Amino acid sequence: MHDEHDHAPDVDQEIRINELRETVREAAGGEMAEWESPDCPPELAEQFWNNVLAYETADQTSHFCQLEESGIALPPPDKLSDAEVHGKLRQIIHTLAARNTFLSQTDHLSDRELYEHLWDETLREVTVDMPLSSGWTHHIDLLSSGSDEDNELYLKYYADEQYRQHWQKDFPDDAIPPHVDPPHDRDRHLPKPTESTGFLDD
Repeated sequence: MHDEHDHAPDVDQEIRINELRETVREAAGGEMAEWESPDCPPELAEQFWNNVLAYETADQTSHFCQLEESGIALPPPDKLSDAEVHGKLRQIIHTLAARNTFLSQTDHLSDRELYEHLWDETLREVTVDMPLSSGWTHHIDLLSSGSDEDNELYLKYYADEQYRQHWQKDFPDDAIPPHVDPPHDRDRHLPKPTESTGFLDD
């Protein structure tokens, strides 16, 4: 026999969730999208809003600063030989992975081109300084800017035929470049994230 209160809502939990929502709303400056599904179980909802609050209240930094704080020297690209660039990239990639930060869409770039791109731009972009224990994962997609150049490079090197057909249907005036195999084979060897509670696109 089941007690009629077995499935009663946890009032204290509902209060905590509402307080978390309000705290996040204040941290976000009063504007907040309704990210939570109405069917979300309260246990997951509480975890979700705790994660969002951690993100909204985290300090800002850059991956460049985080790497330097981890003891990784980042000399200008023109100060490194090709062999040194290769070794430095390995060091950067594995140190970033240890900090829950992962690269993708890099096969169109040589080692030097990738290091220059990271050094000049990507590593210097502002990001949130989430604790390593938070479970948040940073995803750095080298072709995620949405620019015409990035879109063309993705279509040329990475897009499968189904994606190319969808693109042609959605943007009939765009010229789809012929597929070309990427000149480098790096992405499949890059560290990959495991389970996480959050996913950030840098």
